[in-house]
Amino acid sequence: MITEFFSATVLIGILASGIRLATPYLYAAIGETFGQRSGVLNLGVEGQMLMGAFTAFYITLQTGNVWLGLLAAILVGALMGLAMAFVSIRFRAQQGISGIGFYLFGLGMSDLLFQKLLGEVKTVGGFPAVEIPILSDLPVVGEIFFRQNLLVYLAFLLVPVAWFVLNKTTLGLKIRVVGENPQAADTLGVSVSKIRYLTVTMGGVFSAIAGASLSIANLNVFQQNMTSGLGFIAVALVYFGGWRPFGVMFGALLFSMVNSLQLWMQVLNVPIPSDFAVMMPYVLTIIVLVLTVGRVRGPSALSKPFVREG
Repeated sequence: MITEFFSATVLIGILASGIRLATPYLYAAIGETFGQRSGVLNLGVEGQMLMGAFTAFYITLQTGNVWLGLLAAILVGALMGLAMAFVSIRFRAQQGISGIGFYLFGLGMSDLLFQKLLGEVKTVGGFPAVEIPILSDLPVVGEIFFRQNLLVYLAFLLVPVAWFVLNKTTLGLKIRVVGENPQAADTLGVSVSKIRYLTVTMGGVFSAIAGASLSIANLNVFQQNMTSGLGFIAVALVYFGGWRPFGVMFGALLFSMVNSLQLWMQVLNVPIPSDFAVMMPYVLTIIVLVLTVGRVRGPSALSKPFVREG
């Protein structure tokens, strides 16, 4: 078994699976990065992912169209993000507690809808693998990187786009200023509320896409609580990546490779307790948080409600 584990076929499989499994981490963590850079902490990412996953799966199951499923998930994610923004900005609720509330809502509602509308685990035809001409034929590299589904390619394309928006555009400058010094931003005529509404709603959209990538691209099924803490890991990745898109991508790949490794260990019956293998990504999360807390500086106004002076 150990010899088989280190074969070229298995190693390529681990890497290819790791790239694919990074997709939901990337969407959710990049969306959360925008929200946190503007000063809003959203711990409801997991709930938004679950609602996005169910919505995308159910609409795809009913229509046979993955694009309609994805669009429906985006709309649900936008509504949940907007609701989170409304509670955090309009009512200045404690962001950590309200985020947990939205997580519990998403968890319970997706479970209820599953029982009422599906009743059992079903499968759909999700996004197919798209082979990039010429590149997909390259030995090793082609199989790992260029035979993935469309949502995988878009997730990795999102990283440089997010970096450009945050660092090279007027909108990105406003987001960063609002997250660092909202009073100064307000004095300069920047609407703190509008920026935060935009980023938190955007975060909800990306979280829903992350969920959809699970149910109609990676797994093509919906199960109750199928995210299994992935949304909370995505929040941790924002800290791990230092609130930078490329740092977040590195963290997402690290976690997804560990997840891929433990899945292949179970498939090949490697003599390691299955419970230990399943724990690996979560143990890594704790280690990462311990190592990063205090060593990286987040946005100064993170999780602090804005109150206009005067």
